[in-house]
Amino acid sequence: MPDNPLLPMIAQVFDQMPFNRLLGLKVTRFAEDSVEVCFNWSEQLIGNPLQQILHGGVISSVLDVAGGIMAVSSALGRLTDVAPEQLFARLGKMSTIDIRTDYLRPGRGELFIATARVIRSGNKVAVCRMELHNEQGKHIALGTGTYLVG
Repeated sequence: MPDNPLLPMIAQVFDQMPFNRLLGLKVTRFAEDSVEVCFNWSEQLIGNPLQQILHGGVISSVLDVAGGIMAVSSALGRLTDVAPEQLFARLGKMSTIDIRTDYLRPGRGELFIATARVIRSGNKVAVCRMELHNEQGKHIALGTGTYLVG
């Protein structure tokens, strides 16, 4: 089954969100079953200046973005022919209900990669599983997000 033609539009919306740009997030891979969001180390993202590690809020936010993209994709997966205005109207109604973040080790690295996949998607709610790794493959955090999609 070919990827949904809406995926590039969804990725572009997330890439252009001001907060995502502030964090330096970029959607680097996006398919119907998974997403990858990357960002580079920056001193502005430090949470503990003594240890020089990522702020926990940055980690949780990045996991939320990755999960949100997958939730949106799952909700719009059946649509293939929709005008951009309709897509943006639907996106505006979708939001995070709950997110849980488990911090596994300090956020150290030069490049960080968040991935997500859908665990369950219904008419109103989607649940996603997210992970954050550094460029060395060290598992920094994992999360579970619940998203309003309908």
